[in-house]
Amino acid sequence: MRIRFYYRIFESYLKIILMKVTAIIPDEIVNDVQEYTHGKNTTDSLIKALLDWLYIKRIQKLNSEVRKEPLQFVDGFSIEELRNTR
Repeated sequence: MRIRFYYRIFESYLKIILMKVTAIIPDEIVNDVQEYTHGKNTTDSLIKALLDWLYIKRIQKLNSEVRKEPLQFVDGFSIEELRNTR
């Protein structure tokens, strides 16, 4: 699970690196982002901030999906039985 999570971050990171963007962003915002992300440079700081934002949005989406359709265990489910079958 953890490996898949880091792979998705790496995959997103590659997609961002491959796209060159020109954006007019106020210095105050860029400075704040650099302060909070501790990036090596402006690009690294913006990538970290965007990845954090995406992570939060994905969690919010998952939370709303679980809220709409809560997780349910199958009748008769037993974690003990699952552990003993391994």
